[in-house]
Amino acid sequence: MSLQSVQVDLASRAPDLHVEVTENSTATVQLAAEVHGVEPGQIAKTLCIRVNGEELLLVTRGDARLDNQKSKAAFGGRPRMLGAEDVLRLTSHQVGGVCPFGLPAPLPIYLDASLKVYDLVIPAGGDTHASVRLSVDRLAELCGNKWVDACQEPAEIASAG
Repeated sequence: MSLQSVQVDLASRAPDLHVEVTENSTATVQLAAEVHGVEPGQIAKTLCIRVNGEELLLVTRGDARLDNQKSKAAFGGRPRMLGAEDVLRLTSHQVGGVCPFGLPAPLPIYLDASLKVYDLVIPAGGDTHASVRLSVDRLAELCGNKWVDACQEPAEIASAG
């Protein structure tokens, strides 16, 4: 049902986009990057977070990591990643297929500034074998164009470690 909800959502809001269903799994950033022949950073992963009791989605590049300090500054509180049951309840998507499309109810959606280095990104499409190719600008347009700086990019992760 989740794949179908994404297809219905995109058909109504972005009929020029389509969900690519692949034979091989795209459930992880690495798998999705291999299937689509792109850098891991171009896989736009969607994180489900709770901050000060509010549930929200954060779409970031696949090789970035949520940063507690930056997230506190961006969202006004400490972020907590949601468990698989809450993710499914909020998005109707299983972990591995979570995306900001086809949601059962409106949610605040934020885009991490780390995505801006790419022209093309590929978020999941509501299933562990589904994805959507689109420009960063189009992703922003479809998600409400709310940008934050809440993640560490690979270079920051390497220097911190």
